[in-house]
Order: sequence, then C-alpha cells, then structure tokens
Amino acid sequence: MLTRRLAAALLAAVTAGTALVGCSSGTEESRCDTADGIVQCAPDQRSPAPKIAGDLLTGDGRYDVTQARGQVVVLNFWGSWCAPCRAEADDLEATYQATKGSGVAFLGVNVQDNRDKAVAFEEGRVTYPSLFDPASRLALALDIPPNTIPATVILDREGRIATVIRAAVTQDGLRPLVEKVAAEGSR
Repeated sequence: MLTRRLAAALLAAVTAGTALVGCSSGTEESRCDTADGIVQCAPDQRSPAPKIAGDLLTGDGRYDVTQARGQVVVLNFWGSWCAPCRAEADDLEATYQATKGSGVAFLGVNVQDNRDKAVAFEEGRVTYPSLFDPASRLALALDIPPNTIPATVILDREGRIATVIRAAVTQDGLRPLVEKVAAEGSR
C-alpha cells in the first residue's frame, strides 16, 4: 500500500512538473523538452521569471535576482526540514564552485522554515546566499508548491526560465544542465 502511494505521489510530481511558468501555456509546453521530471526550454521558448527578491536568510539585507542579470542564476528551493535537501546540499555547493567562474550565480530560497534552523542548516554546507521565504511566495510565483521541495530552477543570462528540476539534484546531473545554459552566452 505504501509503495502504491509513493508511486502515485511520484507520478503526480512528475506530471505537475510539466505545467511550469515559462513552459506552461499550451504550445510553449509542447515545445519544451520534458524528461525524468526535468523541463528544459529552448531559448526562443523561455518566459521571463517573475520578480525574485527578498530578505537574505542571514538578515544582512535584501537581494534581487536582477542584480545578477547577465549571469546564469541557479535557484534552489529548500527547507531545513527536508531530507532530500540535506542530501543535495554538497552537490549544489560543488556545482556552484565548479561553475561560478563561468558567469553562474547560485541563490537558495528557504521555504516553510524557521530562520534559526535554516541558518544552522546552511552552516558548513553552502557558501552562496539564500533568501528567507517562510510563506513560499517566491516558490509559488514559479509554480513550485512547497510539497515539491527540493526544486531547482535555472535562469538564463536574460532572466528567463531555462530549466526546472522538481527533485533533488546531484552534481553529475546538475552541472551539465548549468553548463549548457552558461554556454549560450549573452543574447
């Protein structure tokens, strides 16, 4: 019974992954490549990301993703309560370190969490900044419900949604996707 429920939940998550901002309206969705819960949109099929800005998790001010315009931005939605988020943290940091010299920025978005627990989670795990979004407003703006965390979104250099991954990532899976978008250069 539990296996059937797990299979149904996974199928629902993958199915939900095809209805995404940037690749969600009718013909745009059909033009995006969807495989294994990863949606990749060709440059001419990408939509602009919604406004992504907020308070930094550390309380040291605000951050607006438009500050990184001209760079590829990898957004990772996570929570300290999320076991798969713990599992992917080292892979995210390794991918960040391997790609930051190529004009790639990483930004975490902490959702549905307590600030102190989230800060403790990040210590010693990641060096890139995170926004604190306990109400999940940013995730919902990108059509990422809190029950699909972790999720990772790759924005191209123009701030458009290039890739959405609705599962935990590994460096071996994420790095090629990031490098592919980074190789596109500025348009």
